[in-house]
Amino acid sequence: MKKTITWKLAMAGILIAVGVACSPLSIPVGASRCFPVQHLVNILAAVILGPFYGVVMAAITSVIRIMIGTGTILAFPGSMCGALICGLVYKYSKNLPLTCLGELFGTSVVGGFCAYPVAVLLMGKEAALWSYVLPFFVSSAGGTIIAAVLLFALKRTGVLKKITD
Repeated sequence: MKKTITWKLAMAGILIAVGVACSPLSIPVGASRCFPVQHLVNILAAVILGPFYGVVMAAITSVIRIMIGTGTILAFPGSMCGALICGLVYKYSKNLPLTCLGELFGTSVVGGFCAYPVAVLLMGKEAALWSYVLPFFVSSAGGTIIAAVLLFALKRTGVLKKITD
């Protein structure tokens, strides 16, 4: 299947809609909200559309979630770092397990460290540098497991190859 810009934008819109529609499925952990569906969407975007679309989609989803009251400003560093890292990992390796690990690392470690200045400077919260690593890991682990199961099922049935070629 040839992926035109129209096809990519439509797929991005669908994935953003899934992320926003499922935003009530969040779990508060510490000062952040665990939002596993965002991480599922990040991994699907990485595999289907690439890192650029993944990062832009994470930003748009975060803005919409904040506007409707189902997200916090901490959604930006976590989701965007995770989308970038897993998108780059898949782009250069085409390895699904590594892509899933890229989402975990990108969201929890990179996003967790990037959330620190956001929390301290923009939200006025007192926090340690490592404060967001564990909550972000919990959030991304759930979405990563769901994405891995879905992607391996799609790969096994041959649908993933049709979508990504």
